[in-house]
Amino acid sequence: MANYKIEKISDFLYEIPAVGAMKVPLRIYASEQTLKKMQTDKSIEQGMNVACLPGIYKYSIIMPDGHQGYGFPIGAVAAFDIENGIISPGGIGYDINCGVRVLSSSLRKSDVEPKITQILDKMFMYIPCGVGEKSHIKLNDTELNKVLNKGIVWAVQNGYAEASDASKCEENGSMQAAEANFITHHARERGRSQLGTLGAGNHFAEVQIVEKIYDATAAQHFGITEENQITVMIHTGSRGLGHQICTDYLRIAEEQDFVRSLPDRELAYFPASSNKAHEYFGAMCAAANFAWCNRQVISSQIRRAFIEIFGQIEGKLNLIYDVAHNIAKIETHNIDGKSRKVYVHRKGATRAFGPGHAEIPEIYRKIGQPILIPGSMGTASYILIGTDKAMDDTFGSTAHGAGREMSRHEAIKKYNADKLCNELLDRHIHIRSASRKGISEEAPAAYKNIDEIVKISDMAGIGKIVVKLKPLGVIKG
Repeated sequence: MANYKIEKISDFLYEIPAVGAMKVPLRIYASEQTLKKMQTDKSIEQGMNVACLPGIYKYSIIMPDGHQGYGFPIGAVAAFDIENGIISPGGIGYDINCGVRVLSSSLRKSDVEPKITQILDKMFMYIPCGVGEKSHIKLNDTELNKVLNKGIVWAVQNGYAEASDASKCEENGSMQAAEANFITHHARERGRSQLGTLGAGNHFAEVQIVEKIYDATAAQHFGITEENQITVMIHTGSRGLGHQICTDYLRIAEEQDFVRSLPDRELAYFPASSNKAHEYFGAMCAAANFAWCNRQVISSQIRRAFIEIFGQIEGKLNLIYDVAHNIAKIETHNIDGKSRKVYVHRKGATRAFGPGHAEIPEIYRKIGQPILIPGSMGTASYILIGTDKAMDDTFGSTAHGAGREMSRHEAIKKYNADKLCNELLDRHIHIRSASRKGISEEAPAAYKNIDEIVKISDMAGIGKIVVKLKPLGVIKG
């Protein structure tokens, strides 16, 4: 399926019509520059392969930050019929509910910059970072089941969350279809010691400065009222638990006879009405709950650090929102004039529901869902809001980050950790990392230009820019 013709729909939207076994067209949100980069790997071919899967509706979609992934490209969005479609572990990814949350504060740059090393030291002390680091929290089987089945509810009941935190999370931080019983012993053991840990790779906790406000009215809803205000961003997921759940269910999916007929065995799926689809979805929801709880516990530790340094009042951090980037959701969308229930797969994509949607927290319902798009250690991050156009065109979805354009192996060879740290320090960005390798892997230049990615989402109408944030200090694995 390597041969294809790309048609330009607009300056930021391209389409490959359905050919061969494709059931729907492939739509690509991109600029000319980012489209050329997608053509250097297999992401477009992967997007076309997704369009061949049973029960897919409207389009296979690649977001502006799209690049090659496992089976589905990273940056993929696809919706499948709830009865006659499919659910694919590779269409969600290994880091189930890898996601982002942002907290606001009343502090300003002038308050925080003189104490940034002190803040980072405390954050690094309170939050286990890196491969193999274990949580301070000991979970027996009963408590682990509560985390998996209830998500952020566990954090509220155990003093790691404020009462209002749950209402500012996608799904209120708790997917009701979660079933801990569908998770293997091995996956459970991998997660048991990781609640409240950051992990490695592109995961981080970052103290940020509001660099620019594009929409003052929307920003005020988030508690952001002026430039140079301080925010905190957390980017991590379900850790080893989610990775093992994906691994376990992919092995089962790939053993099915029909997999041989797929254009790529990495597309292995469960028919939507099958028992295994039900079991995988229950396990995936439980991993998503673990991830929301994980980010909540990390938030609690950062709140502790800020209060110790700035006091109970000035050090207070308020959750703006928390979104998932790797997940499947049962949602209802208007398709060809009919209301249809679907499995929406978002793999490296953000939910971007427009104004008025019932699943948006009431305080944001008039303006649209907050969209949190993280940068890559040293680059900007953004907050956007969802749009009606996203609801119509992308199943309420938009980009999730910059998207890699250099492999981790290449980045390690090309970028020296000490040199990177010194270059970032020259820009007044402070780093604490559990490994030198982690710094080299996540060099800003290993990623696409976040400003361009966000501009494409904004200009294509699938996310409206509200605030630009820049890093002041970051901790990594």
